[in-house]
Amino acid sequence: MTTPRDTPASRRSRANGDGTVYQRKDSRWEAAGYVLAPGNTRKRVRVYGSTRKEALAKLTEKIAASNRGLPVPSAQGSMAAYLTYWLENVAVHHLRENTHTRYAACVDRYLIPGLGKKKLTKLTAKDVRTWLNQLRTTCQCCARGIDAQRDEPRCCATGSCCSKRLSPLTLTYIHSVLKSALEHAVREEEIPRNVARNVRTGTPRPRRFEPLTTDEARRLLTTAQGHRLHALFELALHTGLRKGELLGLHWEDLDLDRGTAAVRRTLQRTSTGGLTTLPTKTRASERRIALPTRCLHSLKQHHEQQQRERHAAGTEWQHNGYVFTTPQGRPIDPTNLTRAFTTLLRKAGLRRIRFHDLRHSTATLLLEQGVELVVIKELLGHAHIGVTATVYAHVRLRLQRDAIDALCSALDGPTNTGTGNADGDEPPPCAALVR
Repeated sequence: MTTPRDTPASRRSRANGDGTVYQRKDSRWEAAGYVLAPGNTRKRVRVYGSTRKEALAKLTEKIAASNRGLPVPSAQGSMAAYLTYWLENVAVHHLRENTHTRYAACVDRYLIPGLGKKKLTKLTAKDVRTWLNQLRTTCQCCARGIDAQRDEPRCCATGSCCSKRLSPLTLTYIHSVLKSALEHAVREEEIPRNVARNVRTGTPRPRRFEPLTTDEARRLLTTAQGHRLHALFELALHTGLRKGELLGLHWEDLDLDRGTAAVRRTLQRTSTGGLTTLPTKTRASERRIALPTRCLHSLKQHHEQQQRERHAAGTEWQHNGYVFTTPQGRPIDPTNLTRAFTTLLRKAGLRRIRFHDLRHSTATLLLEQGVELVVIKELLGHAHIGVTATVYAHVRLRLQRDAIDALCSALDGPTNTGTGNADGDEPPPCAALVR
């Protein structure tokens, strides 16, 4: 007589909780059992295999994962359906409107066309890597049909591709949007892990900027003396405030007697609300900074000028409490400020830079004057000092080189009288420190 010990392991009766396994009429094997589901509940799952051993192995794997506390994925829809749900119900409540608009454009333009047909639970790191590689090597004129919409085709329709590919920075941004979306699916226990985090896109080169030199900054301030917004340009160059932070300043934020300014809000134009006052970019951006004496004097003159404009406008004046306004008291549109800044650069005979480069100029000039990095971090309102150190790494490297050259000059100066060493082994020349 056959005992249970003599029965093969695959043929023994299964213990309670191990699930069941049987052969279907279509000759496939089916295994079913209860596993952990989202919400700390139990759910019966079914797996299939061509052999009894294969179906049993799949069920055993799911039960083992359930015993480790990993719930079985509950999402059965496509990536397109999930990304649409994430944008409309999750991201809209956690992102600024302009950021949400950029995310939506990224999803509609790249994520859904490339990964939309994939099942959320079936998406793998290989799928993400293959999709990113395809984006990296595909001409966007061809992929998005841009050339077909032109009056005069100049790419695919003419037979010669212009090879307009995405930049590394854009690829990194697209990848980050996918990671954010999948991270929420992990938090809601829709999927067990974020497969996009297992794909490395490489570190793109940081965006290059050309800050103003000391002479260029002096020329800009001299040219801005007669400008209506002279106090704004002076404040931007001396404090490194962002464009929106400058335009969002209220008179109540300034303490001209103590020489301080409280940065509490930013002014931006959104697609639905127009010019809108929003909180600062990050919590660290909400800060109190010290104002130099030169800026205090300019702000007092600007306040007197604003009072004259208010008197001249009469009933057309719109009192909003902003420091920098139009002649009728309305807030200044950021785009109009950019135009005024470009005109000022042209008038001063300076190269064209972004308004945001004034912020970079402030930090660069402060670093060159030997100001501590932590002080610059607090002034600029960076969330972490690592951001400041990374953005201005090239400046710190130049200062290190100057310091090493100064040390070399100090060590070499007293002994170097103009005659070479007797053995002909002369030390390398060292540049003098120039400030």
